[in-house]
Amino acid sequence: MSIAEIVECFSISRTAVNKHLHILSDSGLVRSRKVGRETRYMLEPEPLVFIQDWLAFFEHFWEEKLSSLKRFIEENND
Repeated sequence: MSIAEIVECFSISRTAVNKHLHILSDSGLVRSRKVGRETRYMLEPEPLVFIQDWLAFFEHFWEEKLSSLKRFIEENND
């Protein structure tokens, strides 16, 4: 998508979208290419899979702790 197309999807300025795209590009989450006078951006989802896998490892720890917290609050809410 071009910056103009992306701006239409959000309620932030073109300058803000451009800054976000540069950060996403630097982190490898989007790539850009010139098409005529426009720069087009494309999502690179592979780094997100790595993050998802890393988070999945910790998910069962979080669920256990949150369940314990919920039980504690429910038992001590009286």
